[in-house]
Amino acid sequence: MKIIISNSSDSPIYEQISYQIKMNILNGVLKEGDSLPSIRTLAKDLKVSVITTKRAYEDLQKDGFISTVSGKGTFVSSTNKEKLKEQNFKIIEQKLIECIDFAKSSGITLKEFKEIVDIIFKED
Repeated sequence: MKIIISNSSDSPIYEQISYQIKMNILNGVLKEGDSLPSIRTLAKDLKVSVITTKRAYEDLQKDGFISTVSGKGTFVSSTNKEKLKEQNFKIIEQKLIECIDFAKSSGITLKEFKEIVDIIFKED
């Protein structure tokens, strides 16, 4: 699992870490039962504070993506497929809002926008 931290991002580092781990889970890169690095190991690898990685792991655990077993480590949780689907919907909605705002500011009509989406969606 590779995590890339951007110091120029508007998102706090803990959110970047949490988001990237979540995406790896949603995309199947990390599977149920896979072990994650310890908070200290991840902090050392990313050259960030232990508090930062702890916060990222806490958010992931709160959302049900990971679980920590005392003395054994942190693992990808068994997640409900509906929950995963809902998470994907949220991500898609956020990205679509950005695209629609950009399209509107560029003078693209709804009809043109739908055509673009149809073409891209149907591509193999």
